[in-house]
Amino acid sequence: MAAIATVPNYTPSIWVRLCHAIPRLDLNLKTRDSVFTPDSWEYQQTLLVLSSFSAIALVLSLLVVLSFLIHYCCCRRGEGGRDAEEEEEDDDASGGHGYSGRKGRGICCVTWVSVAAVTLCCVAIGIGFYGNSEANDGMYQLTSSLLTANYTLASIDLLISDTVVGLQQSVSGPLTSMEEVFGGHKPALVPTRSCRRLSERVVSLLSNLTLGRGLIPIADGFYRANGSESIVGALTPAPPSVAPTLSPSANSIPSPFSPGWAANTLMVNEDYRWLSYVLLLLLDLVVCFFILLGLAKQARWLLILMTVLAWLALFLSWGSLGLETATVVALSDFCFDPNTFVLNSTHFNSRTSTEILDYYLTCSRKMSSPFQQILTQSQRALSSIHSHLSSLERDALPRFPKAEKSLREVQQILNATEGNFHQLVALLNCRGLNKDYVDSLKGLCYDGMEGLLYLSLYSFLSALAFTAILCSLPGAWRSFHSDSEEYEDSDSESEDPFTSHQDSKRFLQWQPWL
Repeated sequence: MAAIATVPNYTPSIWVRLCHAIPRLDLNLKTRDSVFTPDSWEYQQTLLVLSSFSAIALVLSLLVVLSFLIHYCCCRRGEGGRDAEEEEEDDDASGGHGYSGRKGRGICCVTWVSVAAVTLCCVAIGIGFYGNSEANDGMYQLTSSLLTANYTLASIDLLISDTVVGLQQSVSGPLTSMEEVFGGHKPALVPTRSCRRLSERVVSLLSNLTLGRGLIPIADGFYRANGSESIVGALTPAPPSVAPTLSPSANSIPSPFSPGWAANTLMVNEDYRWLSYVLLLLLDLVVCFFILLGLAKQARWLLILMTVLAWLALFLSWGSLGLETATVVALSDFCFDPNTFVLNSTHFNSRTSTEILDYYLTCSRKMSSPFQQILTQSQRALSSIHSHLSSLERDALPRFPKAEKSLREVQQILNATEGNFHQLVALLNCRGLNKDYVDSLKGLCYDGMEGLLYLSLYSFLSALAFTAILCSLPGAWRSFHSDSEEYEDSDSESEDPFTSHQDSKRFLQWQPWL
């Protein structure tokens, strides 16, 4: 918990704490800790054990449905002969039309159970749509924060490259020309060589700033190679709102970790996840609608078809619940102590020191910037170059007017370099990247966690609803008359000339006052 307290403006939610406190068992039923280590086989076993509870629930659902099917198929056959006489008496009492007695009460009970199960399923669908939207909002905030961080890192890389390239141009161009013009005039040659030496010093210092190395391309013509190579094609990086979406490569996680790669990968996966849940919700909604329609119309063929689809929905509900359970638990473990995982993961610190990562993750006022010494030395070197150029302009130009053009070029490069340097100092401050880090945690651990919990509740309720539907529907459609039976009954009644007379006689006998 110590690492959590150092993250400003972020505390684990109550849901994260509760899910993190769930006991963990491996496949050998040994207790394991709850530290988020996704690459560990022991940790993966604990997630498999938690997911297996949904498989156990699926087996129980199948046993319940099977017991009801055995009841309908076997037990009622023995009761058929005993109920036939009662149904005939009930038909005589009701005039031979509609359902009454035990059969009518059974149909009514089965129908209302189906309607209640469908209502529960509709409630679950509503919860599922809300949870899917919340999870999507959380992932959108996460990817937006990652793209903003990637934009910041790309800007840092670009500013370093522009500064280094500008100073190298000044050394190879104007400063060399000034040395040739001054020739053997030592009072002017010494400051010129000092400017060259200081420029090379700044180039060497800024080349050690490797925070933005290894970034993926974010626009056409803007590339970053691994290692200490410079940017090819100095283009201003596009902001996250207009940055093009890149398809993730088939390779594994790049080293070092790139926020742009992570954002693009998450966006693609989130699109598939969101669409999959929408299709699953629509499937459940269609099944519920046609079940109600089949009950209202007493269409046996429609209810049989919906029973088959209900079986599919039942398997999908329990399966999705298993995946959601593992995801929720793993996410709670990460959100409970995110700094520890980031600091210990080789994907993040392969080319970045732990000191730099800790500085940007915690952004504590007590911590000094790990780049403070480099920036201070670079600032002093740029100030010294500016002083030397001022002295040359004051003392050497009156005697060497041919050096004025080269001196002006060096001053322009120095002014541009100082402007880039001030922007670089502001971007290297921890507040910007730490804000992106905290925003990504809030999106993932608040909205994303809440959305997954709602989706888990949806899967659980829909699984219960479809279990009840599968238990009640066979009894409903077996009680309905088929179309052929209704057609044969109507033909027999039309062919019997005494049917109407018998119905009238039965009606007269039923009236007590006649």
